[in-house]
Amino acid sequence: MKLGIVGAGNIVMELLSFVRDIPTISLQAICSKPDHQEKLLTLQSQYGISQIFYNYAEMLESDEVDTVYIGLPNHLHYSYAKEALLRGKHVICEKPFTSNLGEFLELKEIALQSGLILVEAITNQYLKNYLSMKEFLPKLGELKIVECNYSQYSSRYDAFKAGEVLPAFNPELSGGALMDINIYNIHLAIGLFGSPEKVEYFANMERGIDTSGILMLDYGKFKCVCIGSKDSTAPSAVNIQGNKGYIRLTGSTNSIDCFDYVPNKEQPIRVDRKDHPHRMYDEFIAFERMINEMDMEKVTDRLEHSERVMRVIELAKLSANLVFGPDRSKQ
Repeated sequence: MKLGIVGAGNIVMELLSFVRDIPTISLQAICSKPDHQEKLLTLQSQYGISQIFYNYAEMLESDEVDTVYIGLPNHLHYSYAKEALLRGKHVICEKPFTSNLGEFLELKEIALQSGLILVEAITNQYLKNYLSMKEFLPKLGELKIVECNYSQYSSRYDAFKAGEVLPAFNPELSGGALMDINIYNIHLAIGLFGSPEKVEYFANMERGIDTSGILMLDYGKFKCVCIGSKDSTAPSAVNIQGNKGYIRLTGSTNSIDCFDYVPNKEQPIRVDRKDHPHRMYDEFIAFERMINEMDMEKVTDRLEHSERVMRVIELAKLSANLVFGPDRSKQ
């Protein structure tokens, strides 16, 4: 994979911290705004990045880049991914894929018609501990209750309360708790259980954005609650309860460091199958393989999963009357 990175924020810093552990990924380019010049020069030197670009179109012209990683604010995912696909580049797009379902469906159509790889960078879907959770689900018997809580007080919330609007809490930029933090819970639930029968989002709204909320997913025979909060904190955890036992994950759904399988009236079994300390490592191993082998069957499967997630997000937004800037521009 000859990778071109778009962005210079925190998520890009995370990628750079481990990506050299995957020798088949070559850091060909990084692109950001001209006022990030000093930072980009530092990153180029530190991580051995071949080229710096301050113009996205120019990076897309480079034959040295075959794959673009988009690590930009949520509202820019669609336009940057579309431009890359139209220029014949594979795309790895950070979560959430797009601001709305319509944008996602357009990108999906372009990619599949062009025979290009398009995938969402969502850590938990590729973690070995998550894949192990899927293997343990049948041992729980009939599922009854699922609870996912990912709560983390945002370092930007105090500024938001004081009147400042930063991207994390800006509805024009598709921010908020659903898209930034509860999205991991949604991916976990959809990946484990498929699409729910009903969706309802009870959001705490401030100045047009959800700072926290409870997403109810009704699966008929069992119920799932996904809690995401940026305005308060609590121990993040997942409980999956069946009539023959339960799975307990202590920690957030974006990393899944380990979990316990607890059969009824028996001792817990700790499961920890993590190979690398960084939560993003497994997904990039998978992306590199998909691109190297042009595994369109796997890509299609991943896009179908992302579409199910985007449909849940659309229903959640409708339920809470949550409207983003890109939603209005499509009307």
